[in-house]
Amino acid sequence: MSPLWIGTSWKMTKTLAEGRVWAEGLRDHLASEHGGQAPSGVQPFVIPSFTATTAVRGVLGEDSPVLLGVQNAHWEDEGAWTGEVSVPQARDAGAQVVEIGHSERREHFGETVKTTRLKVAAALRHGLTPLLCIGESAEVKDAGGSSAFILEQAAGALEGLSAEELARVVIAYEPIWAIGEKGRPATVEELVEPFAALGEQYSGRVMGLLYGGSVNLDNAAELLGIEHVAGLFVGRTAWKLEGYLELLRIAEAHAAS
Repeated sequence: MSPLWIGTSWKMTKTLAEGRVWAEGLRDHLASEHGGQAPSGVQPFVIPSFTATTAVRGVLGEDSPVLLGVQNAHWEDEGAWTGEVSVPQARDAGAQVVEIGHSERREHFGETVKTTRLKVAAALRHGLTPLLCIGESAEVKDAGGSSAFILEQAAGALEGLSAEELARVVIAYEPIWAIGEKGRPATVEELVEPFAALGEQYSGRVMGLLYGGSVNLDNAAELLGIEHVAGLFVGRTAWKLEGYLELLRIAEAHAAS
């Protein structure tokens, strides 16, 4: 059975000192409670801001069971792209995962289906795991178009991949209406249909299908029980180390059940 992915993106939060403290706490917890390994049946991952990437890698160590990611990367390997970071540079900083296509990137920075496709290809080309984020607006949901919309987003980003390449991709379904400070937690009933559609298309073909959107300690276990959900991509609840550690415990218990 594949492990349950439990991860968090820090977005634009945490100083270097704060990032180190969080990472030290996670490292020490895994050392004392799990012999330095990941909890049984769980794949932890953390995506700090770019400035904290090397610091977090330094704390966790090269052999850490915790995968380290970046929140974005350019599709070109190098060149005159002021302000951008390439996948080779992200890998050089210690990253193993590249988050691609988050709705905030699409809304505020012009991310398109085409650029997500280019970035997925770049991540795979350099041996990193693409974490493709997809999700629909409240307007699309209310019109009954959620499944068609997210399948189109995913298909556009993954177009042309071989079966072997697709097997190295992780997809995170993050409905826009459920994420962020103003998002509301989705009910299980609202998620069954989108995950059924994603599962029919991608279950067994990608590394995992994750859910993200107002995940908290009260609903995490229930969300993990939805068919085809293979993990959680968490925001604010996991920004405090205690919250993240509790999510790992919930996932471990679920994996053992």
